Amino acid sequence: MHQLSPQDAQFLYAETEHNLTHVTSVAIYDPSTVPGGQTVRFTDIIAHVRERLAYNPVFFRRLLRLPLEIDYPYWVEDEYFDLEYHMQHGRLPEPGDWRQFCIHMARYHSRPLDMNRPPWEIFVVEGLDHVEGLPKGCYAIATKIHHAAVDGASLMKFFASMADGDNLGTPLVPLEEVVVGSGEIPAMPALISRAFKNNLRSPLRIAETVMRAAPSLVQAAQDSVAKRDEDKHPVPPTRFNVDLSPHKMFDARVVPLDDLKRIRQLQSGVTINDVVLAICAGGLRRYLSHHGELPDESIIAWVPINARPRGSDGSDLPGNNISAMTTPIFTDEPDPLKRLQRIQQSTRASKEARSGISARLMTDVTRHVPAATQVLASRLLLRSGAAAKMCNLFISNVPGPQIPMYMNGARMVRSVGLAPLADGMGLFIGTPSYDGQMSFNVISTRELLPDIEFFMDCIEESLAELLTLVDDKPPATKKRAGAKRRTVAKKAPRTKARPKKTARPKTKAK
Repeated sequence: MHQLSPQDAQFLYAETEHNLTHVTSVAIYDPSTVPGGQTVRFTDIIAHVRERLAYNPVFFRRLLRLPLEIDYPYWVEDEYFDLEYHMQHGRLPEPGDWRQFCIHMARYHSRPLDMNRPPWEIFVVEGLDHVEGLPKGCYAIATKIHHAAVDGASLMKFFASMADGDNLGTPLVPLEEVVVGSGEIPAMPALISRAFKNNLRSPLRIAETVMRAAPSLVQAAQDSVAKRDEDKHPVPPTRFNVDLSPHKMFDARVVPLDDLKRIRQLQSGVTINDVVLAICAGGLRRYLSHHGELPDESIIAWVPINARPRGSDGSDLPGNNISAMTTPIFTDEPDPLKRLQRIQQSTRASKEARSGISARLMTDVTRHVPAATQVLASRLLLRSGAAAKMCNLFISNVPGPQIPMYMNGARMVRSVGLAPLADGMGLFIGTPSYDGQMSFNVISTRELLPDIEFFMDCIEESLAELLTLVDDKPPATKKRAGAKRRTVAKKAPRTKARPKKTARPKTKAK
């Protein structure tokens, strides 16, 4: 029996009727790689999942919540676990194109999980024969898991344990069987007694944490006061910062990961995450300008950060272990190169600030806040509209495996996903990567993004604009042979040239 951490529990307490806090990961498979040309049946997929059950405790754990939320819930084994209850099968109607598939996935993502059972389910979808870019006969496996059970890193580990490294069934990663307990649930009086002890210790633990960090807090406070004017970024109102309906919209576009790597050449020190933010910023600027809604101030993005130790695969810290930063993405900057440069400077400063004492202290303190207090705080935040005051949208970049993955002999050819929204933040852009590709996944609601296909076009045009800058990069910044290359390398920090204004591509105003 394992108790949820406060961070895991927040995803339970923040859930509302219209905004559910689960994630849906979608993998599309090409069965033409199955040895002998055999057909992959639904029963074959069930058998594969059943075989890997022992390596994933997420599969057979359900939540045990205490009366009045007097303590954080526990993960316990589901004594009535039924694998086939968690697995469904369907088929797209003709013609089975990408638009139909996105609508199908949005509706599936909008339906709640059964929280009386292990909070996950799998939906196998056939009939993708008319999706551009996919081989005939492809099918999708959509896996929906509650965010209280996994974060981005542990979700990747979950799918790695399900995947094979070849079409012969060789597991992608070494599989270690999870030691399963007896399944007995402690008596409720014993859990209530433990809850009272935890609540009595909470104030003492909080005080101890704060006192231990006191010297660093003083310096952090002084630094914060000195920089408050410099770092202040107001959150402008947008169409995405309102209460949301349950009607979700979804679309995704897949691009070569090498394209994003090429864009990094425009500015020293730029990361893939910076490039993602710049592409999203350009797309948002185009879309809102087209509708006459572009704010004068920059849009603010909420960007999750993996807080696991470097090299951790997630097995040491189950559930969620994430931090986050809010950063402007400079949608008020018309020049795409300057926008990328300003994003790079802002994210570097934000990461440094949040890796300091304040982020560590808040993580330590929230571990000791009583569950009932967390419930009340989550509900107050949702009802106060605090989300819209913190940022305008979510942007999450989760690196994935860069090698082919298989299941039942079929090769995975595309990976997309859907994430939760929240009242006040009605736009989520997720960018998972897989095998040399990155997908830009957009999740919103029907009321806020009725023209989602146009929004996706704006994202693609933003990417194309940055790639044009790379192609038009002045010769002075390109590498040369011999002594000249060494001379340029020495002077690069001082004389790195920007593209001439005349070389910038002319883009149609939106």
